[in-house]
Amino acid sequence: MSGFDALVEGHYPLALRLHAPEGARRLLVLLHGVGGHEGNLTALASQAPADTAVALVRGPLTIGPGQFAWFRVAFTAQGPSIVPEEAERSRRLLIHTLGQLRAELQLGAEAVTIAGFSQGGILSASVALTDPSAATAFAILSGRILPEIGPYIAPNDALRSTRAFVGHGRFDQKLPVAWAERSRELLERLDVAHEVNLYATEHVLCPEMANDFHRWHAQGVGASRAETLRD
Repeated sequence: MSGFDALVEGHYPLALRLHAPEGARRLLVLLHGVGGHEGNLTALASQAPADTAVALVRGPLTIGPGQFAWFRVAFTAQGPSIVPEEAERSRRLLIHTLGQLRAELQLGAEAVTIAGFSQGGILSASVALTDPSAATAFAILSGRILPEIGPYIAPNDALRSTRAFVGHGRFDQKLPVAWAERSRELLERLDVAHEVNLYATEHVLCPEMANDFHRWHAQGVGASRAETLRD
């Protein structure tokens, strides 16, 4: 994959960097974690298939120099406490951004995968589970599914074509591995085809997780409902 275009601001609802090869058959949208920026997942993007357009999207909240987020969060003894209005605004902005990208690239939702690390994975699930017309595949890389999106989740029938990948560190102290189990339970209830992989690591996007994600993405199916435990 060649380099990304310069940061595009003002054209889409969210700022982003785009690599769009001529005749792209698929679109991969990657979202960074809280306090990061759109360049954080460049290495992950570099492994995408040659026929895939890749968008690296920047979160709408500035929380420091070169640091962005999708919503503010505090980690308490009772678990993460978020600003739900900010998460909802980011979800809507992403849906509009994906719609514009799909129109420009002339791709249907079945050709779109949205994925991200930590908070980026959270928003990926929020988009794909509430609006399957935006993307039919999503990946949560060391993230979770927000309970707050419950009222907005699409009916099971509407999610029939949706596919999910969940990767999580077994020793993650920021978002304990129980969140991966909660994601698996919800995806089973929704009858969403999914794959859950656990790794002997902390709150990081480890090489093994990246490799498994690309294997799943390249297959274009991710249709296995099996759970893989990796030590």
